[in-house]
Amino acid sequence: MKQTRAIALAILTGITLISSGCAVMRGQESVGAYVDDKTITASVKAKLLEDRNTGGLSINVDTLNGTVALSGFAKSQNEKDVAGAIARNTKGVREVRNNLVVRP
Repeated sequence: MKQTRAIALAILTGITLISSGCAVMRGQESVGAYVDDKTITASVKAKLLEDRNTGGLSINVDTLNGTVALSGFAKSQNEKDVAGAIARNTKGVREVRNNLVVRP
């Protein structure tokens, strides 16, 4: 289980770094903050994928200056709430904007 989580975290970190626009180049963040935000994003996404109560694949996670934005679709209000709690309880998260839409 721990090995699976480590592999998922490594894959997500790589995908996040490759697919994200560089906020440093746009002047939104310092290099250190950019790296911290990408680490937070990967950690939240890994926890969502690991949790049995959330559909981690249907939830998008973006982080800017420690603020995590969750977007996508949840199957129930409970799933939305659990996803928000997971994000809030992740190290480095300052604020969570839970923009998940409940769609059964």
